[in-house]
Amino acid sequence: MGKNSEKMALSAKSIRFMLAGLIVMAAGFLLLSGGGSKDPQVFNYAMFDARRLVAAPLVIVAGIVVEIVAIMGKFNDKEGE
Repeated sequence: MGKNSEKMALSAKSIRFMLAGLIVMAAGFLLLSGGGSKDPQVFNYAMFDARRLVAAPLVIVAGIVVEIVAIMGKFNDKEGE
């Protein structure tokens, strides 16, 4: 086993970015939730407000972008050395 085999594939900074991306995506899914109606015969227009149609998907996509940057980015992490 060489010296390189003991290194992790992702640095500590990348893992922190991944956790941040997961939190951002979870916030997007929380924004997406709700808007239902207790009575199935009554239509609730709250399902189609701007928070659910625009803001929540943008927050989820932002979280995915953070995940991609965390995985593909090259960070100079001095802690792991």
